[in-house]
Amino acid sequence: MTDAFQPRSDFLRVMQERGYIHQCSDLAGLDDKAHSGKLAAYIGFDCTAPSLHVGSLVQIMMLHWLQQTGGKPVALMGGGTTMVGDPSGKDESRKLLTVEAIENNKAGIRKAFAHFIRFGEGEHDAIMPDNADWLAKLNYIDFLREVGRHFSVNRMLAMDSVKLRLDREHELTFLEFNYMCLQAYDFTELYKRHGVTLQMGGSDQWGNIVTGLDLGRRMGLPQFYALTSPLITTASGAKMGKTAAGAVWLDPAMLSPYDYWQFWRNTEDSDVGRFLKLFTLMPLDEIWRLEALGGAEINEAKKALANAATTLLHGAEAAEAAAETARKTFEEGALADSLPTVEAPGAEFDSGIGALTAFVRAGLVASTGEARRQIRGGGLRINDEVLIDEKAVITREALQAGGVVKLSLGRKKHVLLRAV
Repeated sequence: MTDAFQPRSDFLRVMQERGYIHQCSDLAGLDDKAHSGKLAAYIGFDCTAPSLHVGSLVQIMMLHWLQQTGGKPVALMGGGTTMVGDPSGKDESRKLLTVEAIENNKAGIRKAFAHFIRFGEGEHDAIMPDNADWLAKLNYIDFLREVGRHFSVNRMLAMDSVKLRLDREHELTFLEFNYMCLQAYDFTELYKRHGVTLQMGGSDQWGNIVTGLDLGRRMGLPQFYALTSPLITTASGAKMGKTAAGAVWLDPAMLSPYDYWQFWRNTEDSDVGRFLKLFTLMPLDEIWRLEALGGAEINEAKKALANAATTLLHGAEAAEAAAETARKTFEEGALADSLPTVEAPGAEFDSGIGALTAFVRAGLVASTGEARRQIRGGGLRINDEVLIDEKAVITREALQAGGVVKLSLGRKKHVLLRAV
């Protein structure tokens, strides 16, 4: 989107100002539609895990701002498309899940959305349909005749999701090849059922989304629009939401509010302003003030980011508790009871728990091999003392008040190992 474009609609103005736009099929047309107050837009979320992670947060925030600016958000659950698997960005087929697993994942994913968008029966209230409602009922022959005839295999082979897999000589199954057809069909069904004319998504979904635009045109439907967000990476080039310990989940049962707060607190200096715009509701004037801070003052901006992002997902009380835990741990050097805690049978301390195993169990590292690499770099600590022996064990002698051992990765990630 060019800076020269001056949107009339509040929706595109917010999208432009806060950095959500990567590509758009028709800026002027979409702006007119949004300005009319009749814009309904959807983003699809496949049910591949029991929770979404931070990598999906940009899209969720786009739905939030759509609703705040007078549009109707549609969070489409991919109960049907998950049975097929999206090949985009993958060198091999995704694992096929059972219907039961998909349903369980869908139930977990639903929880996060209530913190960002308002559901209900009103004109601008969000809805959460499931594409299994229509995809699972399709008659294959009818689908081929009525919908499949509109797809060009030539164009499908040129799509990045297909082309990259073929160029690398990695197998692409016929099942996966159908994914873009089903996603395009979702767009037409959502228009017929809910008046949806805009599909949004990450930049890796551009090919799939414009295929839906083309299908709508060929089926004689009104104009559809596509809007994608940029791929979010950190200043150092890392993929957003990935850490040494794994994904940054939105479900507090999979990642504690404290660890979520710490993820944002550890943002690289040059990313703070951008992340404040994308992942918080903070006014732009305040964001500009914070991102202008230099030197040690940038830490205040990072804390503001952590507080705002955590409040949005987990609530103000959880954010305040996380901030206070961090203050006690880092500024006072105290052993905060509210640090993430992992329990271990007391009998294991009698014989000694291998230090490498303890760090894996605590979720601070993904494997014992990674623990060894961290030890060689001086990155692991037990009760604030640098761990230098890969064969070290943790015994009862290491237990502090409350029967806990403090395990640390670097200076900012801590977990208590508690004897029970």
